[in-house]
Parts: sequence; structure tokens; C-alpha cells
Amino acid sequence: MIVLAVAALISVGIRPVSAQVLVFAASSASGALEDLAESYSADGLGDIRVAFASSSALARQIAAGAPADIFISANPQWMNYLAARNALVPETRLDLMGNRLVVVTPRAAPMDVELRTDFPLVDEMNGKPLAMGDPDHVPAGMYAKAALQTVGLWEALENHIAPMHHVRAALVLVERGEAAAGIVYATDAATSSRVSVAATFSADSHPPILYPAAIVAGRSRPEVERFFDYLTSAEAMTIFTRHGFGSVRRMDR
Repeated sequence: MIVLAVAALISVGIRPVSAQVLVFAASSASGALEDLAESYSADGLGDIRVAFASSSALARQIAAGAPADIFISANPQWMNYLAARNALVPETRLDLMGNRLVVVTPRAAPMDVELRTDFPLVDEMNGKPLAMGDPDHVPAGMYAKAALQTVGLWEALENHIAPMHHVRAALVLVERGEAAAGIVYATDAATSSRVSVAATFSADSHPPILYPAAIVAGRSRPEVERFFDYLTSAEAMTIFTRHGFGSVRRMDR
């Protein structure tokens, strides 16, 4: 299994040979997908390459002709973006897994956070920003904005946000103490020993956090279909669960 940076992959014009499968996946799924691809390859089932970036960047690259075989997005919007451009095999689309949204603070500078309108979070941050994905482009940021609006904190925080190009970058900002707090996926928080979970948003405070997956139009081959089927296998679900993702019922759209 090879993990590639999307920009490097596109710039050198790599095209996977027929026996290889190239997956474009949201950064927040990196740990789980790396383990899953390694397990698949170790079992001699095929050669899997995975490129991680924000869902918006990946979707735009695919629309521009990037050689991805499978796309795994961190929210439905960017899958819809490709579907509208006939860039997916529509009958393959499914919701692969789910996630939760949490507030994290540096472990070295913990903070009590209450998710209610009158909680003075800006004052508690002492001039430092709240890190989160860019709410205009990054799925985690879109969910975070919706959640903050639901609990009545968005208006107070809107001008104190550090919008990042993907959710893992927001996590790093909190780890370094450059942000007083951050909003990330529960699975991201679980990967870091340098942050503490200060609060968890209720599932009904934002749209369901779903990771849809689909085969890219024109890329369907036996080896691609085999790995795509493996993504919904019991073995794959065990790996996703181990990384903190929730399972969802398969939904063809």
C-alpha cells in the first residue's frame, strides 16, 4: 500500500496500472484507510494506493480528470458535486461510515467548554482562535458551523475562527497551542495524545456526518470492484470501528 500526496500525484501525471487501485479519500479517514489498505495488500488481494486531502480538493481534482478509481468523501456535498458532473458510477454510491464532532483543547492548557448560547467561550480563549475546517469548503468546518449555530455560539465566534484547509490541520493548530480550542471529528481527537476532548456536540446539532463512497466514472475494473466491495466487508467495518467510526446501513442512491 502506498500513501501519496494528491498534489504530487497529479503533478507527475501518475496513472495506475491495471492491477493497482487508486483511492482518493478525505484526510480525516487516513488512519483507517491506511490500515485497511495495508491489510488488503498484505493478504495478497491487490495493490492499493491512497491519496489523502480535503474532500473539496479531491472532488475538484477528480472533476478535472485525476486518475482516482474510488472516492471517499467526508460529506455528501462533494459527492453530489461529482454526481452532478456525471463523474461517478451512480449505482455504486453508498454511505460507508459515520463520525461525531467534538471540541478539543491543548492537553497542556485544558479548558472547560459548555455548548450553550451564554457560555463565554471567546473570553475563555484569551485572544487565541478556535481552529476548525474552513466552513465554506471543508466538510468538518461545515458541520462545525452548523453545530455552533444550533447551540447559539456561531455569532460570537465567527470572527475568532482560524479556518483550516482540512480538519487535521485544525487539530495540529490545537496540539501546538496556537489555537485555544478546535472543533474536529472524534476520530481525529482519538489519534492525538496532545489534546483533550472538552465537549461533544449532540448528533442532532448538525447534519449526520457520513462518509459516502463511490467508484469514479470510467474507472470500474474487476480489481476496483473487488476493493470497493471489501470496503463494506465485516473485516473493513472492524477496522473502521477500531478507529472510532460508526457503521451505517448501506444506502445506494
